[in-house]
Amino acid sequence: MATNKVQTGIRFEPELLFKIAHVAKQNKRSLNAQLEFLAQSCVKEYEKENGEIPLDENVIYK
Repeated sequence: MATNKVQTGIRFEPELLFKIAHVAKQNKRSLNAQLEFLAQSCVKEYEKENGEIPLDENVIYK
């Protein structure tokens, strides 16, 4: 399956990762989908308070 998503490596304390995985299971999401949801929520909240973050095509990972 082709995707335009960038793969990253994120380090977590084991306890935090366990808790996020628990929340993901309760929300019927994969761990990856839960982390993506949390990141989107964070950006949405930030932009609501601070304005839209401009995209720079030269900085975006491809």
